Amino acid sequence: MSQTIVNKKKITISEAKEILENVKDLNLYQLRIKEYVKKFSKIDPTMARELVDKLTQKFEIEKGDAISVVNCMPSSLEELRMFFLGGRKRLILTSQLEEMLKLFA
Repeated sequence: MSQTIVNKKKITISEAKEILENVKDLNLYQLRIKEYVKKFSKIDPTMARELVDKLTQKFEIEKGDAISVVNCMPSSLEELRMFFLGGRKRLILTSQLEEMLKLFA
């Protein structure tokens, strides 16, 4: 069975879980991914999409960074701050990080 990439898009673990649950006849690699997303998916896909949208729009965070944050659902300021360290990232104020944490509560 030949597979073709139809489109590429960054998605959360929750969204990947939703997609894989609707696919029949998974190959071995896809089955392993399905087990991974079952184990690490923390919220439902709709909520994940909403959180990514809020983070990208309200806080002007890159979509890839927002997806990483939503996948991990940090529970403390220190955990959340780790996503925004490094030279290429823009500075996120503590007040903004606190607002972000409220979204995950």
